[in-house]
Amino acid sequence: MNSDKELQEWCESGQYQRAFGQMVQQYGQRLYWHIRKMVIVHEDADDLLQNTLMKAWTGLPTFRWESQIFTWLYRIATNEVLTFLKKNKSLKNFPLEERLNSEAVLFDGDAMQRALQKAILQLPHKQRLVFNMRYFDEIKYEDMSTILGTSVGALKASYHHAAQKVEQSLKAMLL
Repeated sequence: MNSDKELQEWCESGQYQRAFGQMVQQYGQRLYWHIRKMVIVHEDADDLLQNTLMKAWTGLPTFRWESQIFTWLYRIATNEVLTFLKKNKSLKNFPLEERLNSEAVLFDGDAMQRALQKAILQLPHKQRLVFNMRYFDEIKYEDMSTILGTSVGALKASYHHAAQKVEQSLKAMLL
């Protein structure tokens, strides 16, 4: 795993392809799953990951190294997801059961995992994003604040509300 410092040195010496290749290798899978948790369908997640990587490639020469590469990439990916979800509001009209069943491999038939994913999908987009980033990706609130441009206090409140909704939803489903 290469540090941001090493990636910066490569970029400053004009080795953008080398730095970008390392970034993709280091963060590509994490970015994919970050996106996938929000959009559910593999093809959509794959397209959004490609868009994210294209924007990262284009922006790499002008990246100012004032933040970590990881937070910059997550911010790009998050913006791509939110734009996609806003443009595709019709996904809300697509029955939740069909969305979950169409991706059965992701849930592997485990009833509790399915119930959790169903509860998470019912959250508003921003709460779902914060919940996924904190619960699954274990991203610190300070890093989330940089990625999402939201205060730490607001993120904590959003996570708290999301966790309460998920808990209530799970209780209702499992009773």
